[in-house]
Amino acid sequence: MYNTNVKSYLESKGFGDRLTEHEETIDTVEHAAMRIGCSEPEIAKTLSFIVDDKPVIVVMAGDGRVNSSKFKAQFHTKPHMIPRDKVEEITGFQPGGVCPFAVPEYIPIWLDVSMKRFRYVHPAGGNEYTSVKLTPEELEIVSGATGWCDICKGWDIDA
Repeated sequence: MYNTNVKSYLESKGFGDRLTEHEETIDTVEHAAMRIGCSEPEIAKTLSFIVDDKPVIVVMAGDGRVNSSKFKAQFHTKPHMIPRDKVEEITGFQPGGVCPFAVPEYIPIWLDVSMKRFRYVHPAGGNEYTSVKLTPEELEIVSGATGWCDICKGWDIDA
């Protein structure tokens, strides 16, 4: 059930042992938190946008929501998510399994500061049945992130 590209990618970075397969779907923040046994905010949701006609991935805490004005300040455009029926074609992953690992090299990955308040975060592992347990710092390294951004609202700094 593992996505072989993601598994190979994580193994090449020394994090293959962090990939966990779940028997039930973790396609939503709520499902993922229940299956993993963590809080919903600790789920690192991976969202895909179109910026200047090119894809961009942003990973944020499970309780974060995109703030349009912050997004525009960072990316100089309003947030436009990749249409659901185009997500797999563009990112290589189906909706519910998009992750910041083994994506096409031309897609920049940004990490939102909303995740920095946690010891561990849990992004998807390439499909709706896998997750990866990483510290925010490890996520930055293993994902090859372009950098950190602040585009969220709704998350609680004290969570």
